[in-house]
Amino acid sequence: MTRIVVLTGAGISAESGVPTFRGPDGLWEGHDIEDVATPEGFERDPDTVLAFYDARRRVAASVVPNAAHRALARLEGAIGDDLLVVTQNVDDLHERAGSHNLVHMHGELFRALCLACGARPTCDGDLIDRPHCPACGERMLRPDVVWFGEMPYDLERIEQAVVACDVFVSIGTSGAVYPAAGYVALAAAFGAHTVELNLEPTDAAVPFDDARTGPAGELVPAWVDEVLSARSPRA
Repeated sequence: MTRIVVLTGAGISAESGVPTFRGPDGLWEGHDIEDVATPEGFERDPDTVLAFYDARRRVAASVVPNAAHRALARLEGAIGDDLLVVTQNVDDLHERAGSHNLVHMHGELFRALCLACGARPTCDGDLIDRPHCPACGERMLRPDVVWFGEMPYDLERIEQAVVACDVFVSIGTSGAVYPAAGYVALAAAFGAHTVELNLEPTDAAVPFDDARTGPAGELVPAWVDEVLSARSPRA
């Protein structure tokens, strides 16, 4: 069986209407990144940070998965554990489309992280109201989102999957943020076939074997159709 690892970035969710937030001027919705996406920013002004992520959570809840999310869920339904989706996105669009074999390496908007006990409870409401942690009762919840300077989640699991995969696919990601940016080179070094599906080509350190440009909502379903067709028994 062919083992596939798919890495998704902001480009796949942008087609659902999720803002990428980070603009060409280095600002996220008018905020300096250092103010809303670092531990130091949270320590300086927790209310601004909590309000920022509460707003992001409301936006993410208001949109729906697109054809690219649904196609990846369809692929998982056909090949099961032979597919792992690693997402840099913090929304829940992959889950709502039906994906289960999924790693959120940068955390999740719809979870909180308790600074008192380390619990990661689900979070549907506003954190600026300082709700109690359901595990320990303290009012020390922050967004369960990996900020700059923090370690992404599940790196060992991701690296093991990338090393072992036969096909590595990058969808809607700039390829500029490490460690995710290094996965194509790692996959290629271990013999995987590498594919990029992106709105614009990226300057990867190691070129992809197959690079296609266009909207994810068109490219991903077409690629999934190709994969499933190749796996179907020939008459």
